[in-house]
Amino acid sequence: MSNSGKRYTAEQIIHILREIDVLSSNGHSLQMACKQAGISEQSYYRWRKIYGGLRVEQAKKLKEIEAENVRLKKLVADLSLREAMLKEVVPGKLLNPTKRRAAATMLIARFKVSERLACHLVGLSRATLRYQPIVRDDEKPFRAEVIRLACMYGRYGYRMIAGLMRNGGWQQASTERVRRIWREEGLKVPTSHKPRGRLWLNDSSCMRLRATHRNHVWSYDFVLIRDAYGRKIRLLTLLDEYSRACLTVHCARHIGANEVIEQLSKVMILHGIPEYIRSDNGPEFIANKLRQWLETVGVKTAYIEPGSPWENGYCESFNGTLRDNLLNGEIFYGVKEAQILVDRWVRHYNTERPHSAIGYKPPAPEIIIKQIGLRMDSRIH
Repeated sequence: MSNSGKRYTAEQIIHILREIDVLSSNGHSLQMACKQAGISEQSYYRWRKIYGGLRVEQAKKLKEIEAENVRLKKLVADLSLREAMLKEVVPGKLLNPTKRRAAATMLIARFKVSERLACHLVGLSRATLRYQPIVRDDEKPFRAEVIRLACMYGRYGYRMIAGLMRNGGWQQASTERVRRIWREEGLKVPTSHKPRGRLWLNDSSCMRLRATHRNHVWSYDFVLIRDAYGRKIRLLTLLDEYSRACLTVHCARHIGANEVIEQLSKVMILHGIPEYIRSDNGPEFIANKLRQWLETVGVKTAYIEPGSPWENGYCESFNGTLRDNLLNGEIFYGVKEAQILVDRWVRHYNTERPHSAIGYKPPAPEIIIKQIGLRMDSRIH
């Protein structure tokens, strides 16, 4: 009686073949032996073609090899699919979640794969894939303000723009949020300079004179530019090292010791007398007339080592900012025009421009300027 529909293992098939061989060798016909074993002659010949001459241990190994082949075929197919999917991903590195989310969504739609596989290929968590950003109510005006300030101050980076916006009343203007919009809009971040540490003298000792309060240490220096006709224009820059405020920038063709004394007098009338004033060893600064005048008003001089401009680092840094933000982008046709534009920029620098060294606040906000003006008016009247 045949067992139709029954499935046999490799071991059972080998035992049945051995049984039929024994019956056939003892005078039974093949038909009777197959009938007694419960299989058809067609099954016998098919099994004998596959398992003929095999032992039980060999059959088990053959079964394992077949299972391994199935597994390898599946693995090769899976790897081929993954390779094809990776080729479809946008070329280049997926450096942010937005690009990875877009790549995973594309793989799911095109290859009909699971979220788990698509996220694994692009290195993204499924929670991030399903995240739906909440658009803020102020997103459009906030973005427009970032773009406006970036266009107005082309040499400012996103940190400076964020500081400007916070000072202007945008309390939600975090550096990270402005940075995100900055990159989405493709705005160019100016090349950042390496941060400089403390100031050092030639003998490797740290600078001992460091400003601790307003009017403690002032520093001044010269900046040389040329107008549209190639003629020289000298700029005398003076700033307070503690507050980082620019006290004055005077433009002229020639500036000698007398002009320096005149500018110092105007600034001291407005802001008071400093304890020290730092400068290099230029002929205008070491002139006997200037040194005697400073001694008379009670100001001590602090000259830097010759050939060591980094010892006057605050003033040198300000001069670099002045060149980068204004002088390198303007063509001047005369001293008067240069003075007007420089005065306008100095006012912006003191009252609006954020300074990274003082927490992205302006050195002299508008309220302080107004208080100084009221104090001077009361002295005059």
